[in-house]
Amino acid sequence: QVQLVESGGGLVQPGGSLRLSCAASGSIFRIYAMGWYRQAPGKQRELVARIFVSSGDSTNYADSVKGRFAISRDNAKNTVYLQMNSLKPEDTAVYYCSAHLANGGNYWGQGTQVTVSS
Repeated sequence: QVQLVESGGGLVQPGGSLRLSCAASGSIFRIYAMGWYRQAPGKQRELVARIFVSSGDSTNYADSVKGRFAISRDNAKNTVYLQMNSLKPEDTAVYYCSAHLANGGNYWGQGTQVTVSS
């Protein structure tokens, strides 16, 4: 079992920044990648960014956030971050943290709301 707790969402004006955090606990040794996903009202959940713990912290990003968002992790704190800069109204969504296991399993956090509005 892996437990994920997200924090850091909120309301921000267009052009502003937020940093999301995701603290992992439990069987974290089984995790090979962690990701941030988002789901806007009426839309499917989509990948935002992913970091591959077992591959030297390589990363990949959705095209819509490249150059604006950055995923990173603090191994000592078992925490993954999503730094979001130059936020746009279309970034408004519930953001979810996910832990991907080598056996194909996935764990999800409870989600945190990000609203970009003036």
